[in-house]
Amino acid sequence: MFTFILALHIIVAIAMIGLILIQHGKGADAGASFGAGSSGTVFGAAGSANFLTRATAVLTVIFFITSMTLAVHARKQAEDQFRLDAPVSAPQTPRPLTQNPQ
Repeated sequence: MFTFILALHIIVAIAMIGLILIQHGKGADAGASFGAGSSGTVFGAAGSANFLTRATAVLTVIFFITSMTLAVHARKQAEDQFRLDAPVSAPQTPRPLTQNPQ
């Protein structure tokens, strides 16, 4: 299960990086007003921002959940590593010392 969550975490991180790099910055709107914008894109002039923003938000939530799950698993693993699993037995009473008469 740990391996699956770790693989999902890595895939989501790479997808988030890609989506964030595709999105337009705040300064991109100024260039679009002077004719540098691409209104003939697949998503339209403003449609890509809405889709990419929602997709990034969903990936962010998944990334947060996998991060928390991995942190809990690591904490549990660390606690198990430092636990002493000595068998619990009844306390033994010491035997009296016997003196050898000589």
